[in-house]
Amino acid sequence: MGIALGAVAVVGLTVMVARLDPAVPSVPRISVLIDSVRRGDVVREVRGPGTLVPEQIRWITAQASARVERKMSESGERVAPGDLILVLNNPDLQIQTMQAEQQVRQAEIDLLNLRTNLRSALLTQRGVVATSRTQFVSATQEARAADSLVKRNLVSDFEMRNRRAQAEEATTRLRIEEERLELMEAAIDSQIAVQAAQVVQLRAIAENQQNRLRSLEVRAPDEGVLQELTLQLGQWVPEGTTLAKVVQPGRLKAVLRIPESQAKDVALGQSASIDTRNGIVRGVVARKDPSAVGGTVTVDVRLDGPLPAGAVPDLSVDGTIEIQSMPNILFTGRPASGPAGGTISLFKLEPDGRHAVRVSVDLGRTSVNTVEILRGLEAGDRVVLSDMTQYANAERVRIK
Repeated sequence: MGIALGAVAVVGLTVMVARLDPAVPSVPRISVLIDSVRRGDVVREVRGPGTLVPEQIRWITAQASARVERKMSESGERVAPGDLILVLNNPDLQIQTMQAEQQVRQAEIDLLNLRTNLRSALLTQRGVVATSRTQFVSATQEARAADSLVKRNLVSDFEMRNRRAQAEEATTRLRIEEERLELMEAAIDSQIAVQAAQVVQLRAIAENQQNRLRSLEVRAPDEGVLQELTLQLGQWVPEGTTLAKVVQPGRLKAVLRIPESQAKDVALGQSASIDTRNGIVRGVVARKDPSAVGGTVTVDVRLDGPLPAGAVPDLSVDGTIEIQSMPNILFTGRPASGPAGGTISLFKLEPDGRHAVRVSVDLGRTSVNTVEILRGLEAGDRVVLSDMTQYANAERVRIK
């Protein structure tokens, strides 16, 4: 009898245990972030780190290869337009400049000689045409006279035909010499133009060489602060090398790196605020790169108003761009995980505040710290925003 009662008790206990819910995992309250669901107006924002850079940077590059002879300024010094910064030296460039100038002078002499020779040849040809015209008139008159005299038997037929042949020859010669004169007059301008163009070309080359020679005295192109002047005396500088840059430290802009997933909604003219760690500066989006690099899109923000103390070039800053105003929406804090416009699972606290149950939530537009709730929650609900992936198999947790 006792054995039977014991068996019945064991079976009953087994049935009761089977009917119990699985153990509810516990979550320390101090380790989770809990936020409430609210309804109201929200400004949608995106945020990204960046740096302050000058709005205007004037790079100074070497226009010719040369060696550093003297340094007249140092990095950090203020310079005015025309101030001497460096003195470079290149003897080969001086020789090339003199050769270019000599070629110009020789071309100018050739042009002068060409004009003189062409003018002389033209005058000579005009003289030939004048002589041929005189011979033509004389031969024509003699032929006419022979025609008149042959009728009176004063000259022979042979003499008459000879005079006619001479007249025809004079006519042909006059026509040829006149055509030659016209050809010379037509070609003289083109020949001079070709040589003159050669002079212009060589003069431009010489001027370029002169500019390169003058560039060995490196001068400040604008007013500002000299930066990145790291050359040493005797150092050889190849053509195109950056020598220094001149910046205007009072005119800065913020260059932000916005995540490419958020940058699609950034547009020119949007308001922004820049945190310099020593104050907030307002600004507007002035430029946006058309492509992403390394997962971010570069956005330039033009700053309005005075800069706080300590705002210098290359200072690290944080920027927030106001994308959109969203009036009267249901929202909560941004969860640790979950895509914008997707569906995620969140733990919603029960009324007792000691338990949370998993619910499916449809998310809408996201901001820096908030996310729009489309479906699954109501105003006043409290949800866990922390990463709860370690409780992926739990439908309910205890908050202790």
